[in-house]
Amino acid sequence: MSLIVHKYGGTSMGSVERIQNVARRVAKWHAAGHQVVVVPSAMSGETNRLLGLAKEINSQPDGRELDMLAATGEQASSALLAMALLSQGVPARSYTGWQVPVKTDSSFTKARIKSIDDVRIRTDLDQGRVVIVTGFQGIDEEGNITTLGRGGSDTSAVAVATAIKADECLIYTDVDGVYTTDPRVVPEARRMTVVSFEEMLEMASLGSKILQIRSVEFAGKYRVPLRVLSSLTDPLLPLEEEMTSGTLITFEEDKKMEAAVVSGIAFSRDEAKITLRAVPDTPGVAYSILGPVAAANIDVDMILQNVSVEGTTDFSFTVNRNDFARTLDLLKTQVAPAVCAREIVSDEKVCKVSIVGIGMRSHVGVASLMFRTLSEEGINIQMISTSEIKTSVVINDKYMELAVRALHKAFGLDQDQSQRPQP
Repeated sequence: MSLIVHKYGGTSMGSVERIQNVARRVAKWHAAGHQVVVVPSAMSGETNRLLGLAKEINSQPDGRELDMLAATGEQASSALLAMALLSQGVPARSYTGWQVPVKTDSSFTKARIKSIDDVRIRTDLDQGRVVIVTGFQGIDEEGNITTLGRGGSDTSAVAVATAIKADECLIYTDVDGVYTTDPRVVPEARRMTVVSFEEMLEMASLGSKILQIRSVEFAGKYRVPLRVLSSLTDPLLPLEEEMTSGTLITFEEDKKMEAAVVSGIAFSRDEAKITLRAVPDTPGVAYSILGPVAAANIDVDMILQNVSVEGTTDFSFTVNRNDFARTLDLLKTQVAPAVCAREIVSDEKVCKVSIVGIGMRSHVGVASLMFRTLSEEGINIQMISTSEIKTSVVINDKYMELAVRALHKAFGLDQDQSQRPQP
């Protein structure tokens, strides 16, 4: 039979009852003859609770100690799941990231996986056990516990699947697949049965919360088959029926996928825009601004440099809202004086809305329809970014839901694919 990795999110592990349901589902796969490795997240709300305690003690807690604390959430859920399986007569054993070990670099709270030793996992699998490996965490060369950042359990699951050469990695969450957009914003959103890795990578990077972007990058790099499906269905549902309920993320692109000009609408509320006014329009100025930002381990998203006026230009970029204060302080104290910027203008009340689809490669007028739709709704565009299969805009965040609903309708995503209008 197959070697399968299951990943369960915090909602799936949110209570004793739900952990027992996860155990029943895993037991079903085990009874069918599959070898199963499970990567669980901490129970829903637990990581936030722990981080809240840390910030009550210190508003800027030490990264190493923060990782020591945060890693305990996954350790608890893994042990509870192992106990639930054992109580159902299924042999199981749980491991922390450092016991496997999952080796990472030393970037506390944002560590990256370097390697995974699969010997311990394979030994237990060969002895008929279900193996449970804590998500979100690892260990660096100095023996320090590290965490992978928000959503790191997805990355852990894909990395484990890569290390053990799993046949498939199943990402169980509180929704039954990947939708054309968030159904909470657009109730008419439709579940996609298949989506390409390219589209999923763009959607994850642009704000879709279904999968963490690093996990999709990892899966794409090592060609790990992924499927997103719900953990809230009947855990004893027949395997064949369970597998058809989700969304397959595939490397294959066929004519039907190309026919969908736009497959989905992604959005992110967690954006902040910063502009340095009147910086010298000279070679190296972009590096002088963004080099220190990168050195501070701050991710920059969209970038815009205006035309030169009397030898100066305005330079704008966006960062995650969580990094906004730190970025602004860095620019004010180090960067702006060095590049002789006249002033810094910032705005935390922006968001990013994006259209995504591999069919955009072979269709013209897609961006034009997007811009016309936003114009008709009276929404001003502040920044634009494009690639072969996506177009993103930065707008005022008060218009985000209006923009998503209007674009979803304009591209016919509330209809069957055969009925959707062409740009």
